[in-house]
Amino acid sequence: MSDYVKLVPLSDLKDGSIRTVEHGGKKLAVARVGANIHVIDNTCCHKGGPLGDGTLAENVVTCPWHGWRYDVATGACLNNPAAKVACFETKVENDQVLVKL
Repeated sequence: MSDYVKLVPLSDLKDGSIRTVEHGGKKLAVARVGANIHVIDNTCCHKGGPLGDGTLAENVVTCPWHGWRYDVATGACLNNPAAKVACFETKVENDQVLVKL
C-alpha cells in the first residue's frame, strides 16, 4: 500500500508557478521549478500567510503578507534560520503529482 496520495495533475502546474492545493482539509503549497515539484506547508511561520499565493523565483517563495521567504526544496526560512515549514516527498506518475503526507 502506498503512502502517496494524488494531489494535482502535473499538466495544471506551469513551470515557475506556485499554488495552494487542499487535500483532506490540509492546505499545501505546490511549486514547479523546471522538472522539480515541491510541496510545502501552505502556512507562513511569521503570521500565517498563504505561501501558495506568494511569488516564486527559482526555489524561493515569498509570502504575500509580509515578505518572508522560504526555500521550497527544503522548507528553510531565509528571513529567520530558526523557522521552517514542513516539506513533503513527491513523485509524478501518469501526469499526476503524488505527495506523501
